[in-house]
Amino acid sequence: MMSARKTDTQQRQEQITQAALDLINDQGVSGLSIAGIARRVGIVPSALYRHFASKDAVLDAVLDLIRQRLLDNVAHVREQTDVPLEQLRLLLIRHAFLLDENRAIPSVVFSEAVYTGAPERKSRVTSIITDYLKEIQAIIALGQQDGSIHKKIEPATAAVLFMGMILPAAILSNISEGLFDITAHVKNVWPAFVRSVSTKTEQGQI
Repeated sequence: MMSARKTDTQQRQEQITQAALDLINDQGVSGLSIAGIARRVGIVPSALYRHFASKDAVLDAVLDLIRQRLLDNVAHVREQTDVPLEQLRLLLIRHAFLLDENRAIPSVVFSEAVYTGAPERKSRVTSIITDYLKEIQAIIALGQQDGSIHKKIEPATAAVLFMGMILPAAILSNISEGLFDITAHVKNVWPAFVRSVSTKTEQGQI
């Protein structure tokens, strides 16, 4: 089924949100400003206020964008294959690409603006992480059902282990300004994950 075409307003809001994420990538969350975002988009600040009431509203939109891209990655790998371990492999690759292209994501998720700001923003981040982990758990549970993943493994624990393969790498990429190679890292770490969860060791190549 074809998705509805986005309105000009929706497209502009997405453009503003991506510009905010890019600005955070360059200057950190503390460097986020309406004027700076407007300059990147090529509009005046007053035009930006037609879409977002405040900098906090833009930051919330950035969090929503991160959530959507994570869940879109899950949906994409499910469309590509119904083999759970292959879904996890493809998801790891897509997750690595997302973080490589948007190195600011860890800065947003672990920023002071999230943890000392509005309580609902902290809850929003918690929801993003837990919802994504639940999707990974569901894939792992399917692998247990088809016999490709050990049944003794707790899906929630394996999901955190999966996240642990990429999150430290994303932080290293961020602080090294992209010098740490996330793509090479996932190629090296995937076989170790397979050995820890899979009943079939021959699926260890990324």
